[in-house]
Amino acid sequence: MNTIKEITEKLRLYERIFDNINAGVLVIDADGYITHFNKPYGRFLNMDPSAQIGRHCTEVVENTRMHIVARTGEAEINKSHRIKGQDMVVQRIPIKKDGQVIAVYGQVMFKNVAEVRELAAKLSVLESKVQLFEKEIFDLRATRYTFDCIIGPSDAITRLKQEAQKAASNNSGVLVTGESGTGKELFSQAIHNAGPRRLHPFVRINCAAIPKDLLESELFGYEEGAFTGARTKGKPGKFELANKGTIFLDEIGDLPLDMQPKLLRVLEEKEFERIGGTKVLRSDFRVICATNQNLEEMMKKNRFRRDLFYRLNVIPVHIPPLRERPADILPLAKHMLKKIAKEAGRPVMKIEKKAAKEIERYHWPGNARELSNVLERAMYASGNDIIYKGDLPFNLAAAEDVSGRLSKPTLKNARNEAQIKAIYQALARTGYNKAKAARLLGIHRTLLYKKMKKYNIGLMPEQD
Repeated sequence: MNTIKEITEKLRLYERIFDNINAGVLVIDADGYITHFNKPYGRFLNMDPSAQIGRHCTEVVENTRMHIVARTGEAEINKSHRIKGQDMVVQRIPIKKDGQVIAVYGQVMFKNVAEVRELAAKLSVLESKVQLFEKEIFDLRATRYTFDCIIGPSDAITRLKQEAQKAASNNSGVLVTGESGTGKELFSQAIHNAGPRRLHPFVRINCAAIPKDLLESELFGYEEGAFTGARTKGKPGKFELANKGTIFLDEIGDLPLDMQPKLLRVLEEKEFERIGGTKVLRSDFRVICATNQNLEEMMKKNRFRRDLFYRLNVIPVHIPPLRERPADILPLAKHMLKKIAKEAGRPVMKIEKKAAKEIERYHWPGNARELSNVLERAMYASGNDIIYKGDLPFNLAAAEDVSGRLSKPTLKNARNEAQIKAIYQALARTGYNKAKAARLLGIHRTLLYKKMKKYNIGLMPEQD
């Protein structure tokens, strides 16, 4: 049993704690008479704390409701209370035993409401910063492309956009196929952005770019110490980061065969474990995959699982190559050129008609990606705000002879094509001033006219 000395020491400790609470505190009994009154409250009210013991709370604290709480038994938390001309924030808490109120604890939470306003202002600033950081994180993780970014008036693209917009309205898996450079990620981002998950992450992973032995940790994450070189605090995987959003598995055809059943299980169960972990994690994600490979042919060769293919290929979206939709080439080129020029801080550029024809007739094996590269090179090759035929880096390979037939790769034709390119570039750099162009080429103006006639180079540029 505790001795009288031990009990006395404990009471003294409790008294010290009570008097060192950084707020005004008093306690009343069930009838409203003060039993405890701490020193901070006495200093604030300019009263002797010990002299208030035994007095009724209404005689000591103006506008008090402590005795009302003792009668009702209902707590009053963070209420306004005006004392000595100042607005306080107070708490009045009934203390019960066997369901009956035996005391009421009262505390002034802040000396005045101004302190509350100051704290609220600080919280508001912090909340604004959090919202700003959340927006920055969202912008970093968010998509850049919508369906408005998909340019092309052809029936193929119009129909494809309609199909993709339908796919955006549900959560089924989408498999986007097409040659390299056709814009598979553009379509994938547009589908995500048009759907109900657009406010949540679009998480990308290229299955061909991640080494085989690191792919599992990238997809599912790992715990601390899971393997040599692992981060001390572990790392969340792509599926974990894609919660409520979309995970985009690019180059899915390059997914190793031993990883395919693991991926299938995650797609079916929506749950997984980090490497080295024991806790089962769940993630609400939508999956969109892309590939330039023929997965059906890969299945025949046992390089891709059929069950995984059927899980992924719920909504197929196939993007035809640029050469199969020639109506899209020039509108896409103009759109790209405008964007490239803007990013480079250059004025709006136009495409001369002969250059436009050259662009339209080229077969574009690299599709939109190659077109973007060619236009950027042509922009820097051009000396003004117009791209001419001679500024195009590929026109030699597709050059025609004067009869309109495709030229053969002979030394003579190569020489002719080099001259055509040089003349176009000289004309472009001199604003089609023939005399200046001839001097730039180091030939007489008469010879320049002859060569322009021979190679069917127009005397005046045609813009489009």
